[in-house]
Amino acid sequence: MSEKTLIRGGWVLTLGARTPNYSEADVLIDDGRIAEVGPGLRSRDAELVDATNSIVMPGFVDSHRHAWKSAFRNYGRGDYPVDGVEDSVYGPKFQPDDVYASTLIGLLGAVEAGITTVVDWSDIQVDDEYTTAALQAHQDAGVRTVFVYAKPTWSPDSPGLVSGVRRLLTERPVKTMATTNIAFGSSNAGGSGLDRLSSEWEAARESSLRIHVHAGMALDDTGALVGLAGLGLLGADVTLIHCAHLNDADLDTIVSSGASVVLTPSTEMTGKLGMPPLQKLLDRRIRPGLGVDNEGEAPGDIFAQMRATNSVQHAAYFDLKLAGKAGLPNLLTTRDVIRYATLDGARAVGLGDVTGSLESGKRADVIVLRTDRPNVFPINDPIGAVVWGMDTSNLDWVFVDGKALMRNGALEGDVANVREMATTAQTRVAVASGLMAGTGLSDKP
Repeated sequence: MSEKTLIRGGWVLTLGARTPNYSEADVLIDDGRIAEVGPGLRSRDAELVDATNSIVMPGFVDSHRHAWKSAFRNYGRGDYPVDGVEDSVYGPKFQPDDVYASTLIGLLGAVEAGITTVVDWSDIQVDDEYTTAALQAHQDAGVRTVFVYAKPTWSPDSPGLVSGVRRLLTERPVKTMATTNIAFGSSNAGGSGLDRLSSEWEAARESSLRIHVHAGMALDDTGALVGLAGLGLLGADVTLIHCAHLNDADLDTIVSSGASVVLTPSTEMTGKLGMPPLQKLLDRRIRPGLGVDNEGEAPGDIFAQMRATNSVQHAAYFDLKLAGKAGLPNLLTTRDVIRYATLDGARAVGLGDVTGSLESGKRADVIVLRTDRPNVFPINDPIGAVVWGMDTSNLDWVFVDGKALMRNGALEGDVANVREMATTAQTRVAVASGLMAGTGLSDKP
């Protein structure tokens, strides 16, 4: 492909804070960046992409995902095939090759869903071989990523979290991976001693790493953020995930500290984490990012997360209205939700200056969505069509850093080989952990 690409003639949703959307315009990509957005653009040496009957917009930002678990997608909860399989059952059986295959298929699935940035909480860092395998998958997938270095949940007290991430920064060729940033996956904000968190976070900040931390995952976590703030630990370099079980003082502390919030509405509701605290965040003008989390019990696309987010807030609103409550909040709009999935998500993970909107100078992370498919045609409102109507079948082109990872509805690269590797990993780990007899199926109907 030429270093220049001209995406011509589509509905363009820039989603920038100071840039307009267009009913018909062009997007010029030059050397991996957005060079210009507007109608009637010309570039003599650019590869042309016809965006007629399409929406052109920034790629989705998946602000929290465990990509290494992708070999066990759709395992779900309930009794098929077992009741809520935890990663502590199959995780210890993973080998580095399994981590590579599972992470790679997960990241490619994200690309195919129009996700151009994945924040991968890689809590499978048993040793350096696992780290190398996961990072190789990031590089081979080509998607923009934040690699959140974290220890396995089945050994949360194991040593080496701080030393491991320091080795990663000094001994691994991470700086050569232009589309991957490194972040620190902290011990949980609730249930971990403040002294331990203070030590971990100090080490992360010494290495200029953003801190990602699960917060408010259980009732016992109430008040945890107030304690962290009291020690001066919370700050604008902290991304808080879930936040379902926080009290008003905790939530007020998020505002005063400048910390960011990421919600994963599907897993929060199906995974026993609690109702997403969306309205409480909105009341405080906190704009969350959205994530998939774990595909074992959640859809792997951001379309589903946007709809879940909108539905949660609308349901809460109408409950209040039916109960005759006064002072009702405003209904969440599709304009809000699409920004949670793009620019607000990028800001929540420290990439707001890099991606999340189509603005001159930002990296060219762009998707082209077909509007001529029967699932959304005719288009009455392009943003409403993306949030309420579209799904992965509408993806036509996906660009990350100006490079086409999907063109004309098909992923680039040897997808068949990746499927084979993922099947091998899934079968080997499943047999080793006693989940199934290597067939990929339960004997239950």
